[in-house]
Amino acid sequence: MNGGGRGGGGAPAGPPQALEWKFSQVFGERAAGEEVQEVDIISAIEFDKTGDHLATGDRGGRVVLFERTDTKDHGCRRDLEKTDYPLSRHPEFRYKTEFQSHEPEFDYLKSLEIEEKINKIKWCQTANGALFLLSSNDKTIKFWKVQEKKVKKICDMNVDSSNSAGNGSIAGSSMSPSPKLCRANGGYSEMTDNCLSNDFQFPPGGIQSLRLPVVVTSHETNLVARCRRIYAHAHDYHINSISNNSDGETFISADDLRINLWNLEISNQSFNIVDVKPANMEDLTEVITSAEFHPSHCNMLAYSSSKGSIRLIDLRQSALCDTHSKLFEVQEAPGSRSFFTEIIASISDIKFAKDGRHILSRDYMTLKLWDINMDSGPVTTFQVHEFLRPKLCDLYENDSIFDKFECCLSGDGLRVATGSYSNLFRVFGRAAGSTEATTLEASKNPMRRQVQTPSRPARSLSSLTRVVRRGADNLGVDANGNSFDFTTKLLHLAWHPSENSLACAAANSLYMYYA
Repeated sequence: MNGGGRGGGGAPAGPPQALEWKFSQVFGERAAGEEVQEVDIISAIEFDKTGDHLATGDRGGRVVLFERTDTKDHGCRRDLEKTDYPLSRHPEFRYKTEFQSHEPEFDYLKSLEIEEKINKIKWCQTANGALFLLSSNDKTIKFWKVQEKKVKKICDMNVDSSNSAGNGSIAGSSMSPSPKLCRANGGYSEMTDNCLSNDFQFPPGGIQSLRLPVVVTSHETNLVARCRRIYAHAHDYHINSISNNSDGETFISADDLRINLWNLEISNQSFNIVDVKPANMEDLTEVITSAEFHPSHCNMLAYSSSKGSIRLIDLRQSALCDTHSKLFEVQEAPGSRSFFTEIIASISDIKFAKDGRHILSRDYMTLKLWDINMDSGPVTTFQVHEFLRPKLCDLYENDSIFDKFECCLSGDGLRVATGSYSNLFRVFGRAAGSTEATTLEASKNPMRRQVQTPSRPARSLSSLTRVVRRGADNLGVDANGNSFDFTTKLLHLAWHPSENSLACAAANSLYMYYA
């Protein structure tokens, strides 16, 4: 990007330039002062592997699907480049369909109410033009098939006027089939005596020919979502993760203490592959917080814990993978331990990079990038909430310290992103020498909260933190002097698999940006 050609004496190219993010679209935007309903708050977001479809889940148990339109209308990008067709200025999506995935339930044995909130959504491989996806609430996973079907209409029973005209004076206009009497997909059409004209009289000997109901397949199509399988009764604790395997046949589901392996075709049986539950629950020191399959090796998966560690396991080693292949964790500095150390070290989300070489993890304070071939420590650490360190007591009191922020990587692996408070999210460059650290707001003007970042490396954040310690008594002020609202938090976001496009969930609104 810096134009370093081969003739430049072999000088190494510098880090990629910082991206300039622009607003693309918003779905579900609320008016000023409009109260957000709890059931409408988005709780999960996921692109499919092609990037042509996007799914969101909400606290009301609904799954909403969006499809890309800028490539669908003009053909694929490669064909457009050959014909010099002007490309769309940015990716555009439109609402496709929605369906009710989960309903509220009650576990009578445990006297426990099970929320309908969608925790995770994962896309599966498409087949025969149909879309497949997994959706999960706290206890149950469902496998959905979304497909376009042609609408079938049933025409009502009426008199065949062509064959009956010779039997008497039949008013052809009153007996002709009326389009109002056809109903789609088996709907019933009310028929009353008013369907016939008042001067109609049955001919002598009656009507010799009747037209029976006929099913007609029209050219109209209708999207139908059908639940193919339900994977239930396998978790005693709340499900926090589901992840598809690269083999296209299996997936895992993880709760606080166990990880189960499922076959997509078998819903009544799963295999427990990780179990960290101790014989005595009083000895419990850590829980599983997130789990994900390797993007290309079907035998490898990683899971994170509340102690800030990531374990890489190999399914070929044993049926029950209680021992890990590799352990990734940050060594605690002597004398630095406090009451909040374990709380802020707890990892809320992990993601494999597309190449499978790196793992991105998010804890309360930082983003960390790990190389699976180097377990001595993270390759890079990105400071996200360092300015909040002096206020951990207040964050503990209002439970904000337990917020679980997700993270994501760009398709080329050069950038990472995660959310923050006041509906802000941050994008960092991870290339060698990069100082890219962009703060954006989930609004139509994403750069509104942007400040000029110094050209010095990000290590200078420590001095900014000292300024906060001395002068910022207000909890809602960051290192740049911007006020923060801890009631509005951007927990969920997703990066397009092949383009610099981000989808962010701010309460009930879905914002999309491109660069």
